[in-house]
Amino acid sequence: MKLRINMLSSAETVKGQGVASAFREQVTLIQEMQDDFEVEINSKSSNFDIYHIHTVDPKYRIRMNKKHLNIMYVHFVPSKNDGSLKLPKLFNKLFNRYVEKTYRKADEIIVVNPSFISELEKIRIPREKITYIPNFVDHEKFKPLKNDEIVKLKQKYGVPIDRFIVLGCGQIQTRKGFDDFVEVARQNPDMTFIWAGGFSFGKITDGYKKYKKLLENLPQNMIHLSIIDREYMNEVFNICDVLFMPSFIELFPMTILEACNVYKPFLVRDLDLYKPILFQRYCCGKSVEEFNNELNKLKNDITYYYENVENSKFISNFYNKDILKKTWKDYYLRVFDKWLTKKNMKNIK
Repeated sequence: MKLRINMLSSAETVKGQGVASAFREQVTLIQEMQDDFEVEINSKSSNFDIYHIHTVDPKYRIRMNKKHLNIMYVHFVPSKNDGSLKLPKLFNKLFNRYVEKTYRKADEIIVVNPSFISELEKIRIPREKITYIPNFVDHEKFKPLKNDEIVKLKQKYGVPIDRFIVLGCGQIQTRKGFDDFVEVARQNPDMTFIWAGGFSFGKITDGYKKYKKLLENLPQNMIHLSIIDREYMNEVFNICDVLFMPSFIELFPMTILEACNVYKPFLVRDLDLYKPILFQRYCCGKSVEEFNNELNKLKNDITYYYENVENSKFISNFYNKDILKKTWKDYYLRVFDKWLTKKNMKNIK
């Protein structure tokens, strides 16, 4: 019997979000398993075995009922919901409470980072309802290109051919550490820095006014590409030498997986949440000075650079699409059987 799955998400209505990339990758993967699953996206029909809810919209929450299995995909937890949007404190408090109740209403929870599990237990979600399944990126969409192609792409994006290129990606907001990215660019005039991303949520973005002014006064060695459609991001990763992500708060960054698929080293802020998902195979720092040191070591020490290329290859191979395909198949079958057994037991009583 094929399980019918309704994928519910509004992530793709806002450009430049990692959640939208994760949603599209996961849905495409499940759609490939046609012998086991029949998948629709945002269907208004109620004739499904599973509702897999990817975003916390009220219109999806009200569709959770006992007629089907309700799975909630957790891309953030309220305790980590800081630094993205500038909202009134009362609204933020009410929103976090709403999110907690939405998560508790689901039959099953999927987290993209194992560090979320303890946070969800704190808001009274039983551990047995929570499953960790990591994000992944299709190796056919993100992959290394040939040198002659890269030269042409550098000309396309106005990037110097003979410079060390440092790439930053994501929404321009406080939690992404954009201030530090710009400051590191100022202190390294011998490198070229690129930021791909913009204000996905417009004026309610945290730090919007400050960053608008900052964009008007970028160092000469920094290029702002604004929001790039995901279909072109493989080009952008290929023209860089290293990905630099100084974020203060992250989840499971799709950007890092995309860079790893292109075999690029990456430099991140030293955060505990990276350790269980990236196996400490990365460059990290805690300050502008440490970021400077790491970037200069990557630029000038060829052995160190290629050690980190191998680290990225390892991460890319670990989050393999074929392995995760089996993980997702086993997960859906397991939790649906669990839900069906529980439902039948209630009917007997």
